[in-house]
Amino acid sequence: MEVTDETDSGKALESVTKGSEVTEDDPVALRHALLLHEIEAIDEYWGPTLRTIYDGDEHGKFMERLDARIRNHDRDIERMCNHHYQGFIDSIRELLQVRSQAHKLKTEVVRIDEEAQESAKHLLMKSEELIKTRKVQSNICAAIDALTLCLPVLTTYSKLQKQMQEKRYYPALKTLEQLEHTYLPRVASYRFAQQMRDNIPRVREDIKQASMSDIKDFLETIRRVSARIGQVAMKHAALQYNMDPKLAMTRMKKHAPMPPNPFTGETYEAQSEAQSDEEEDLCAQDLINFAPVYRCLHIYTVLGAREQFETYYRQQRREQARLALQPPTNMHENLEGYRQYLHGVVGFFVIEDHVLNTGNGLVNRPYLDEVWDMASGKVVNNIRNHSSYCTDTHLMLSIKNLIMLFAHTLQNYGYAVNPLHELLLEVKDHYNEVLMLKWVQVFREIFDEDNYHPIQVDTPEEYNRITEVFPYHDASLEQAPFPKRFPFSLMVPKVYRQVKNYVAACLEFSEDLNLSQTEKEDMVRKSTNLLLTRTLSGCLATLIKRPGLPLLQLIQITINTLHLEHANVLLEHYVARLTGSIEDSSIPGIGRLQGKAMFKDIRGEAEEQIYTALRLKLDEFLDLASYDWMLAEPQGTSSSYVTDLIAFLSSTFCAFTNLPVRVAQTACMSACQHVAKSLMNMLLSEDVKQMSLAALEQVNLDVIQCEQFAATEPVEGFEEGALLMCFSDLRQLLDLFMTEDWSTYFHDYGSENAKYLRVNPHNAIIIVEKLREGEKRGMFSILKRSDKKKLLETVLKQLKQLTQQQHST
Repeated sequence: MEVTDETDSGKALESVTKGSEVTEDDPVALRHALLLHEIEAIDEYWGPTLRTIYDGDEHGKFMERLDARIRNHDRDIERMCNHHYQGFIDSIRELLQVRSQAHKLKTEVVRIDEEAQESAKHLLMKSEELIKTRKVQSNICAAIDALTLCLPVLTTYSKLQKQMQEKRYYPALKTLEQLEHTYLPRVASYRFAQQMRDNIPRVREDIKQASMSDIKDFLETIRRVSARIGQVAMKHAALQYNMDPKLAMTRMKKHAPMPPNPFTGETYEAQSEAQSDEEEDLCAQDLINFAPVYRCLHIYTVLGAREQFETYYRQQRREQARLALQPPTNMHENLEGYRQYLHGVVGFFVIEDHVLNTGNGLVNRPYLDEVWDMASGKVVNNIRNHSSYCTDTHLMLSIKNLIMLFAHTLQNYGYAVNPLHELLLEVKDHYNEVLMLKWVQVFREIFDEDNYHPIQVDTPEEYNRITEVFPYHDASLEQAPFPKRFPFSLMVPKVYRQVKNYVAACLEFSEDLNLSQTEKEDMVRKSTNLLLTRTLSGCLATLIKRPGLPLLQLIQITINTLHLEHANVLLEHYVARLTGSIEDSSIPGIGRLQGKAMFKDIRGEAEEQIYTALRLKLDEFLDLASYDWMLAEPQGTSSSYVTDLIAFLSSTFCAFTNLPVRVAQTACMSACQHVAKSLMNMLLSEDVKQMSLAALEQVNLDVIQCEQFAATEPVEGFEEGALLMCFSDLRQLLDLFMTEDWSTYFHDYGSENAKYLRVNPHNAIIIVEKLREGEKRGMFSILKRSDKKKLLETVLKQLKQLTQQQHST
């Protein structure tokens, strides 16, 4: 630097002052600028480094220290001058003494010098050039030695700055470690080395913050692609367990592309638009790049903050788990909602399992088990709540298969899925409830569409179609010519077929539930029993209690329940065949359905309804009775309403052919008793105040007609005279008044063999009083009227005495 000539200095000064605020009037700034320019000219690495120091935040401090150093040197020079001042004076005095000699010597020397210079002028020129060259060489060697020592530091620092600018933080951290522990100790005496050392903590913090920003981007990305990862994982599990891969497939929404990875420049997301055939060869972990996690973990480990990073990562993943576990509000509406929800959950735990196996302890098994326990409980509750709104059996079957695939997938990754198996059993119960609700409508449609007439078939094909659905075998029916008539209506084969369909539907849900054969059989039998005893029983009970149901329909329903009861054994065989169980009648509770008892109970209710409906129908005929109680002469024939009533009973009892004999006999006996009781009530009614003997004769004709009907035994199996006994009370009462055999009545009263044993004195009193009132209207001649009056009064008196005796005893 000392050999620079004036031309070079001028150029340097011009280049320094040009484009800057330094002026020639400021010598200090000018000196600094010149020095800086000369330094920059030394080397392409050394110059920019010192330039960075001067342009940095420490420029003022550096200048202050430089000025202080200059002032120290100035004081040292001043002290040295003061120390040698006296010697200098003495030397001057001595020189003054030898001045004259010196003048002579000078003259001689000048002469000699001139002669020498003249003679060595060329040599001096070469010597000066040599001196200058040696000084330059010395400076160059010193600069080379200094730069050789500093150049690796500056090169490494420049490399660090470049890596930081390019956001390559992981290599930058390695470079920083190398700079701090290898190169900076070699140049510890230089000020810029101390500045670099002081700047290292700030650089580390910058790397730490940048890596934290990177991991945030990574977490956001995996949150967005976890559903895709879950879909691929469930698809692979479906192929492994021979399930339909389409069950796991869904349409993924397209997301905006993520910014590049600050470490590698790559994107986190996998080939979201890749074809499905390309994905078949990929694992779920291949769809995302986990390098950012590993790099950030290593960065925090090197920086001594591994625990902080682990805590942050686990906390953020817990929050993401809570977000993933929140179901869509309309998840229960279709399978897509359940599929997307479970994809997100599977994706989360597949990612965590991969981090567990490759993350060098970033997550551990206790942490993952804790998160899964929390997640499994929420998944079970969410699916339970949303599936409870589902009323579509096909959707519930798909949900069941999806839950099973979900369980298989997570089980492959080592998660405990027992809560999911328990959930499937709960969903199965709800599925059975939905099935029963569906079958309620099915049974109601069957009942509404049935005509409640025995099935008539005209061809063998029609006959075979019925027997294929309902295996009914009757030798007499098989031998009968066409057209043939089954004893039951279409309701029976339809109900039988629908019960079988229900059993098959229940068993369809139980497939692949890891149930033992016994558990599966118990489940199917329990569901079938519920269908029979609750659903079908309720529908039948509602049917037979329907207002205005015709009597013939009630009779046909009763016949149908009888055949359905016999079909209970066929249903037991069907259940045993479907479940693969062995029927053993010796073991109670095995292979037994409760339909037989249910049909008996329903048939009992139907029989009661038959009896009630029959009585109501009889009342309709009896209400048509319009006796003229003051009739002068009887008609000579029975009343028209009695004729119609008997015709109705005859046709009705013909329909009882296929009913059990007990039911037909009970209905027939009940009808006769009701008719007899109703006729008796007509005679004894308080509305009838007076009565003629002719009116009694007309009633007697109607009773005779009823007795003739009873004597024909419209229903087989009665003992002789059993039906006639229903009219015995009425018959004896009418005979007593028709024959006026009062002496016999009073004589035999109280005897077990009395002719009029069934005549109650109180009833006789009522009729006598009505006849007496009728006699007052003058229906008889005066003589007869007097005799009749006396007879009635005498009979009435004796009857009252009998009643008094009866009360006293």
